[in-house]
Amino acid sequence: MNSITIKRQAKRITGNVLYYLVLFSLSFVFLYPLLYMISQSLMRVQDVADATVQWIPKHFDFFNYVIAFNEIRYWNGFVNSVIISVGSAVLQILSCSIIGYGFARYRFPGQAFWLALVVFTFLVPPQTIVVPLYIFFSDLGWINTHMPFIFPALFGHGLKGALFVLIFIQFYRRLPAVLEEAARIDGAGPFRTYWTIMFPLAKPAMLVVFLFSVVWHWNDLFEPSTYLMVPEFFNLAQNMAVFNGNANAEMGQMAQQTTADTFGMAPTIQNQIMAAVLLTILPVLILYLFVQRHFVESVERAGIAGE
Repeated sequence: MNSITIKRQAKRITGNVLYYLVLFSLSFVFLYPLLYMISQSLMRVQDVADATVQWIPKHFDFFNYVIAFNEIRYWNGFVNSVIISVGSAVLQILSCSIIGYGFARYRFPGQAFWLALVVFTFLVPPQTIVVPLYIFFSDLGWINTHMPFIFPALFGHGLKGALFVLIFIQFYRRLPAVLEEAARIDGAGPFRTYWTIMFPLAKPAMLVVFLFSVVWHWNDLFEPSTYLMVPEFFNLAQNMAVFNGNANAEMGQMAQQTTADTFGMAPTIQNQIMAAVLLTILPVLILYLFVQRHFVESVERAGIAGE
């Protein structure tokens, strides 16, 4: 083995070590909060107050999940979250896809202007237009219903709708033009060409849009708190916020009412809060575990050029 071969192997080994160090550092940044929540959710109040207990509880307490499950009214919030997130995601796929196809494959007067408006709607924070939107939905009688989330998604808007339009534009621009030419030769019109040929080919973009839309709607608290004021329609994020607010008030009372039985115990129910947080994000984690491979492939395929 000559010196040149040794140098190449040393460079390769050094590169691999640096590569895995970077991956480990990034994974730690994302996994640390999750591991911390799991550890805290399994602790008793005594373990939370014990400075010697860092990660592994002295006694595992799964009853925290039972309390959190009941406090955040899990099934009711879960159903509302599914209706809002999945319903909006499906409608955004349909509407944003056809809008993106029109921008990507056709030329029409004022196209640049309308595309600029699409980008502008993405840049405008929703907080700046919440008052006119609230008045509009209130006049329609849609407050305390799911319509303020479903109706905008039907027309390619809703939460991050403009971004999804841009994703479909980018994908459709990279498809070969011969597909549409062959469809026109066979007598297919624009809409039939889109629905039977182009739309089925957009599965990678559809999966990316679906996951992003579901996660963003699932975690969103601002819009549900604006349009939903009856606990019956609260999603899991709202129920979690209510539970956290009640927990903070309860912890304040516990701190002021120290007795002989509670002396030395931390005035906290952080373990139950962490259990509630895990229950809230659990459906999204399960969804990602099932589709993570296809999601990564879709992100890669969405940037592949046609011909």
